[in-house]
Amino acid sequence: MTAYLLRKKWSGQRRFPLVMMLEPLHACNLSCAGCGRIREYADTITSRLSIDQCLDAVDECGAPIVSICGGEPLIYPEIGELVAKILAGRRHVYLCTNGTLLEKKLHGLPPNDRLFINVHLDGMEATHDQAAGREGVFAAAVDGIRAARAAGFRVCTNTTIYRQTDVNETAVLLEYLTELGVDGFMISPAYGYRAVKDADPAGAEQIFMTRQEVHEKFREARAMLRRFRLAASPIYMDFLCGHRELPCAAWANPTFNTRGWRGPCYLIADDHHGSYAELLEATDWDRLGPGNDPRCEHCLVHYSFEPSVVLLANKGLRDVVRMAVWQMT
Repeated sequence: MTAYLLRKKWSGQRRFPLVMMLEPLHACNLSCAGCGRIREYADTITSRLSIDQCLDAVDECGAPIVSICGGEPLIYPEIGELVAKILAGRRHVYLCTNGTLLEKKLHGLPPNDRLFINVHLDGMEATHDQAAGREGVFAAAVDGIRAARAAGFRVCTNTTIYRQTDVNETAVLLEYLTELGVDGFMISPAYGYRAVKDADPAGAEQIFMTRQEVHEKFREARAMLRRFRLAASPIYMDFLCGHRELPCAAWANPTFNTRGWRGPCYLIADDHHGSYAELLEATDWDRLGPGNDPRCEHCLVHYSFEPSVVLLANKGLRDVVRMAVWQMT
C-alpha cells in the first residue's frame, strides 16, 4: 500500500482508489434490518456479474485492495475461482460474508496471506439473530469462524453500531471473538439508508443515529474497546468520538455491481456509470460530505472517512507516531 500511495502522489493524481467494493450479486440468504442492498436492488436481485466482468472492473479500477461483498458473496457459484484470480493479480481481498455458509464453502477458497474473511456480527447470539431476522445465524457464523481459523485462514469481523446497540455487549462480543482467534475487528456506526427509511420509517428511526448520537455512543465505547485489535485507526476513532473532523473521501472506495459503477458512493446511488473514469469525472465530489449534501449529514462510516486518514498529507508528528504504533500492534 505504501508503494502504491507514493506512486499515485508522484503522478500528481488528486483522486485514486484505495479499496474497490465488488458486488458480484445482491442476492442474500438473510434479510437484515439495516441492509439497503436487498431493497435498493430488489428488481435485479437475481442478476449477477460474470467472472470476466468482475476481473475487468478490478483491472480498470486498479485498487490494491478488493472487498468482495453484496449480497452474500458465498452464494456466488464461482466465488472460489473469483477470489483466486484476484489474488493472482497480487491484490489483497476482503471476502465479506454473514458467515452462515462459510463452513460449507471453505473447501473452495484458497488460503492466502492476502485473503481476509470478514464475517459480519452485530452482537451476541440473541441480538445478532434478531438483527438478521432468523435464529441460528450467530451459531452458524461462529462455526464458520472456527472452521476458517482451523484451516489457516485469516479472519476478521465487522460490527455495525446502531442506536439500540449496548456497547457493553459489543465488548463482550469482541472478547469472545478474541478467544476464537479472530485477527482483528472492524467497527462503524450504521448509515441511514434511504431505502430502509422509505420501506420502514418507524424501524429506521429506532436503529439509525444522528451525528451527535454517534459521538456520544463512541465516547462511551472507546475506553472499553481500546484493548481489542481494532481495524479502525485511532484517528478515525477520534472522528467517531467528535474530537476532530475528517473530509469525506468516498471516491477512494468505488463500488462496482450488476448495474455498473455506483455513484456517488457505496451508500448513495444517484446513478450507475459505465466506467470508473466516468464515475470520477461525472461526480461533483466537493458537494459530498457533511455540510454539503444533506444526505451525508449523519454519515461517519469507515467507507468514506478511513481513506481520509491514509490520504491526509498534513498529518502532524503526533498523528504519524500514533498511526505507526497502531499499525505495529
